[in-house]
Amino acid sequence: MQTIYSSDHRLHQGVELKDGAVSDSFEKPIRAEIVLKQVKAAGLGEVVTPNEYERASYIGAHSGRYVEFLASAWDEWAATGRTCQALPLVWPVRGMPSTAMPQFIDGKLGFFSMDAGSPINAGTWRAASSSANSALTGIDLLASGDKAAFALCRPPGHHAGREYMGGYCYLNNAAIAAQRCIMQGAQRVAVLDIDFHHGNGTQDIFYDRNDVLFVSIHGDPGVSFPYFAGFADERGIGAGKGFNLNLPLPKGTTLAEYEPALQHASAVIARHAPDALIVSLGVDTFEGDPISHFRLRTPDYLHVGEMLARLNLPTLFVMEGGYMVDEIGVNAVNVLLGFEGRA
Repeated sequence: MQTIYSSDHRLHQGVELKDGAVSDSFEKPIRAEIVLKQVKAAGLGEVVTPNEYERASYIGAHSGRYVEFLASAWDEWAATGRTCQALPLVWPVRGMPSTAMPQFIDGKLGFFSMDAGSPINAGTWRAASSSANSALTGIDLLASGDKAAFALCRPPGHHAGREYMGGYCYLNNAAIAAQRCIMQGAQRVAVLDIDFHHGNGTQDIFYDRNDVLFVSIHGDPGVSFPYFAGFADERGIGAGKGFNLNLPLPKGTTLAEYEPALQHASAVIARHAPDALIVSLGVDTFEGDPISHFRLRTPDYLHVGEMLARLNLPTLFVMEGGYMVDEIGVNAVNVLLGFEGRA
């Protein structure tokens, strides 16, 4: 299995508003470096750099105006004389009469954001676009005949919606890859999100479509980020009705409770009969993760990979969350080793 990795991710180091203070983000460059180190230590396969893609490759999953905002936001912010990281100040909430996109950068930041955890700095666009390019390169490897590939994406992507960033995410790498797969001629694609947090952005992008099935196993959003999406009754709308499946699980979930949910998800994916499977691979389901509350253990990830392999589909793994930095590498790579039957 080839791993696609770009060192450009190091250009982005964020801050977040948490517990009443602005502090360094849990989502930091060392995450990707530790995963890469474990990829090499395990002899997973060749590590390659992503191809370059035009901005138009991100449109379809995202709107054109959102992509343009991300690409130009730092320059607009810096043009005001500010050198700190750009964070939103105001959001368009319920009851506000205007839904028009503001013209000034402070308004744009709130218009295109869902939280105060996804700042923009001078390197954010390059890091985010390289992350998306890794996923696009991975889907192209599947198109050329590879059975599986691993896009070691950073920043992650699954909280980024069609027109918003959030949850450390800017471009939705998995959704961009799924859209490219459809554009290359696939009739059906499935996206399985196994990050602890619900992939609200991926759901947003495909909620009214029947060509991309979205399935997410995650912590109960009643008590877990992102709070406002991920409930079991969210099934899709219009043509997408029935093509969105959320499987929220309670605090303290172990493999004993997780495995039946993954079996159910796998059965639904098999019925969809997709041409390709994209796995949003988050390992913040680990028992020691600092911002999550599942209790999977390191050997469990081998079993998760084995279960995914039984679907017998061309599969692209796209790195998402996981914040127990010392263990993130072995846990993520265990899924891949299990998938390859190398447990």
